[in-house]
Formats: sequence, C-alpha cells, structure tokens
Amino acid sequence: MSFVDKVEVKISAGNGGNGKRSFRHERYVDKGGPDGGDGGNGGNVVLEASRNQNTLATFRYNKELVADGGQPGGTSRKHGRSASDLIVKVPVGTQAADSTGKIYADLIVDGQREIIANGGKGGFGNAHFVSSIRQAPNFAEKGEPGEVVELTLELKIIADIGLVGLPNAGKSTLLSRLSNARPEIADYPFTTLKPNLGVVDIDKSNSLLIADIPGLIEGASKGKGLGHEFLRHIERTRLIVHLVDIYQEDVAATYKIIRKELKAYSPLLAKLPELVVLNKIDGVDEQLLKEKTKQLKACVTKKTDFLPISAQAGTNLDKLKYLLKAKLDAITPEVKVAQEDPIPVLKITDKSDAWEVVKTKSGGFIVTGLKIEQFASRTDLDNQEAINRLKVIMKRMGILHELNRQGLEFGDTIYVGKAKENSFYY
Repeated sequence: MSFVDKVEVKISAGNGGNGKRSFRHERYVDKGGPDGGDGGNGGNVVLEASRNQNTLATFRYNKELVADGGQPGGTSRKHGRSASDLIVKVPVGTQAADSTGKIYADLIVDGQREIIANGGKGGFGNAHFVSSIRQAPNFAEKGEPGEVVELTLELKIIADIGLVGLPNAGKSTLLSRLSNARPEIADYPFTTLKPNLGVVDIDKSNSLLIADIPGLIEGASKGKGLGHEFLRHIERTRLIVHLVDIYQEDVAATYKIIRKELKAYSPLLAKLPELVVLNKIDGVDEQLLKEKTKQLKACVTKKTDFLPISAQAGTNLDKLKYLLKAKLDAITPEVKVAQEDPIPVLKITDKSDAWEVVKTKSGGFIVTGLKIEQFASRTDLDNQEAINRLKVIMKRMGILHELNRQGLEFGDTIYVGKAKENSFYY
C-alpha cells in the first residue's frame, strides 16, 4: 500500500429517523389516542487511532464517510432503531482540521476516539406531545439532519527521535542497523520516498522509536525536493539526530543547510535538542576525521553533542544507542511540556441558545441560531399544528418579541436559518 499522509474527506453523520404520526385503530376501542413512536438517532462518525494503521491511503479513493441514519418510529409507540456509529480507524498521529485550520481531533494515543460529526436526533412521534391541553396532537417531528463537515486528515508520525540529513547521508542504513526497520537502501540520492519508523531496543525494558525522514535539500521548506512533504513528521519528536556524510566537501555547510530548512519550516524544530552524527568514518584516515570533526564542531553550539560513527561498519553504534537514551532521559520536563502543549480543539458538541433576527429587503425575516435552527429542522412545516408549536418555542426563547419589535405583520415570511425550505408564513 502506498504511503499517503494527507487527504481531504467529506464526513456525514446519519440523519435522525422521523417520528410517527398515528392513532390507535383497534377493534372495539372507540377514539383511540395518539400512539406514534419516536425515530431513532442517526449514527455518529468517530475517528479511532490505531497502531495497526500507518498510512491514510484508504481515503485516497474513499473521499466520503457516511454513517447510517436512524429508523423512523412506528405505531403503538414503537421506537425506531438508532444507527450504530461509524468507526473509522486512522494511524496514531492523525489530525483532523477544517479549511480554516481549526483542529477537530488530534489522535495521539492508540485506541483514542473522537466524534467528528454528530448524528441527528430522532424526531418525536405524536404520542410524545400529549398533554392536558393537547389531547390528540396531529403532528410529529422530523428527524434532525446529521452534521456534515469537510476536513483534512493529516498524519504526523509520533516518534522519540527524528533522523534528518541530506540525501545519501546514510539515514536508511543507520535505521536498519539500529532498529527492526528494513528501509530500501541504494547508492543513489532519494532512495527513501516515505518516512520509515523503527524500534531501537536499548535493553530488555527500554526501547526508542526513531523516524527516518526522506532526504532534505536546500529549499525544502519552500517545496523543493521530497523532504518538504515530510517535515511535519518530525514536529512531534523530542530529539533530532542530524546525520552528516564525512565525504561532503564542506561538512559545515552541509550541516547549516539542514538547520536553515528546519528553522524556516518551524522555529520549534530548530529549538529541539540535537545530536550531530558524522557518518561513514570507516573509509577515512585519522587526519581527515580530525579535520572534518573540527569543521563540524565549529558551527554547532557548545551544548550540542557530537559523535562519529559508521553505520555500515557498525562503528560506535552501541555508544550511539546509549547516548540517545541518555539524551532523551535528560530532556527537561519544560522541554517535554513545550512539545506536548495541548492543541486547541474545536468542540463540535458546544451548543448555544444565542439567536439573531434580520429583516430582509422584501419584508421577510431571517432567524438564525443553533438551537432554533435545530428545532426548525425537526418541524414539519407542512403541518399547521407543528408550526404553531414552533411559534410557541420562539416565544419562549424571546424571538417572537424581537420579531414584533422589528415590525412583524400577519402573512410575513419567517426563514429559520439560511435554507429557504425552512420557512413559514406568520
């Protein structure tokens, strides 16, 4: 399966089932009362983080996620069946956001679930509206429409360590020698076309998760090469391992290129703790190693650890593993908190009683507001009794008072929400 880490999807929760309008019709029972049952609730759409998923390729051709609707109510007060939630599994590290950038869900723990779109509530049957002053209600509610959202799903790999460097620096070879990962390895640039994850076993009780990011080049933060597609995958790491090829003519310039791209993409990345690793030392003499080491140390900060290795020959790999573990253990709580600051998540279940009335040029009125629009969507506007109930609700909410203040007259059209079909004559 190909690696896909960003997709756009349309998500539709299930509609609620309509309530039933019916009256008892039994032999020998005179004037049977209302017995219409309530409709069932529509299914929610739920995203679930799964460690068994590692790509969003499933959504490449499946751009719409639609939950089932609730069943309508029946006679004899039978309740319609509510639909099951649509559970959609995505890789751990997936974010769901809308076109404005608002985050609906950030799934960072295996098994974590978030409701992305709420199913509509089922409409009440006419038996629900029986009261001392309404003995035989001749109306029922429609089911509430399910929420519909268009979101971008974006995968950001969660790993302890991000492995970066120019193409052919030896990242894939190092990952294969340190961990259980088996990335493609070849002697040409851009062999790695997707991020690779590997588990590095330190001892029987300790292990680290390391991510190999495809080779960055100068200008990657602006869209050049392959690395710009995958820089997002090191945003969640706690430590960066910067691999430098000793055979580069100017190792200091090589190092600065990657540092510049990380800072241009995200200042937060540039502030992450770093370990600089000089690779492929097995084929050079001691004098060249000293020269390259001196060049590289001259351009890194005093706090930056430095280690020469040979991924191919296995030189200093054990030392590297324990150094990685020690650096991660030494990361201060303040740094960890900075990496794990809660992302502001849009709470789609937030309800509000707020409303607004606007008089149109044609003389009608537009009433908007989350709660009143929900009531209107459940009202059968072809039934005068149902309209009368909606008017009572508007009176209790204070909307009718505002309509009268703005000059409401008999026969004026009232639009509830922006949909023209949700309108009635006063």
